[in-house]
Amino acid sequence: MRRALKNVYIVIVYLFLYIPILILIIYSFNNTKYSTNWQGFTLQWYLQLFTDSPLKEAFVNSLIIAVSSSVIATILGTLGAVAFYRYRFIGRKVMYTFIYIVMMSPDIVMGISLLMFFITIGMATGAFTLLLAHVTFCLPFVVVTVYSRISGFDRNIIDVAKDLGASELQMFWHIMMPLLMPAIIAGWLLSFTLSLDDVVVSFFTTGPTFEILPLKIYSMVRLGIRPEINALSAVMFLLSLITVSVAQLLTKENR
Repeated sequence: MRRALKNVYIVIVYLFLYIPILILIIYSFNNTKYSTNWQGFTLQWYLQLFTDSPLKEAFVNSLIIAVSSSVIATILGTLGAVAFYRYRFIGRKVMYTFIYIVMMSPDIVMGISLLMFFITIGMATGAFTLLLAHVTFCLPFVVVTVYSRISGFDRNIIDVAKDLGASELQMFWHIMMPLLMPAIIAGWLLSFTLSLDDVVVSFFTTGPTFEILPLKIYSMVRLGIRPEINALSAVMFLLSLITVSVAQLLTKENR
C-alpha cells in the first residue's frame, strides 16, 4: 500500500511538471493563429521558423554564445577541478564552497551584480558582456561535474605515473584526460543547455544590438502567445531534453 501511494505521488508530481509542456507542444500543431480552440493539425508554424529572419538571427546568436561560453567554461572548469583535486593550498575549501554559492544564487541577483560590475569598469553591454556572464554561471557546474568524477580516482594511478617519469603535463593529458572525458563532455552539455535557455541573466547583461533567442521569445510573448512561439518553445525543449539526457548518460557510473 505504501509503495502504491509512493508511485501515485511520483506520477502526480511528474504530471504537474510536464502537462503544461505537453499542452504547449500540442498547440504548436494547432491550425489557427489567434484561437486556443483546436482547429486541426498543421506543420505550418514549424515551417515558418525557417523563414523568419529575426528568429533565425536570434537563434544563430544564441548558438554562438552557447557554444563559446560552454567551451570556455569547460576548459576553465576542468582545470579548476583538477587544481582542487591535485593541490592543497590556503583557502581551498572556502573557494570550493564559493562554487556552490554561485550555483545557488538567484539568477536575478547574478544578473544585477554582473550588470553593476560591467557599468563600474566602464564596459558597454553587448555580445562580449553576455559571453562573460554565461561563462560565469556555467563555470561552477563544470567544476562540480568534473570534480565529482575525479574525486573517485585511485590516487595510486597518478603516483605510479610520476614514479615512471611522467611530467605533470603528460600525466594530465595521457592519464587524467581519458578518464575525465565523459564528465568533461557532460559538463559541456550542461553548460550549453544552461546558456541556451537563460533569460534573466541575459536580460541584464546584453545590449540592444545583440538579441538572443530566449529574449526574443520573451518579447514576443508579451504581445500575445502565437503558435510559432509554441513551435519554437517545443524545439528548444526538445534540444534541451536531448543535451541533458546525453549528459546524464555520460555522468552515470558504470556498474
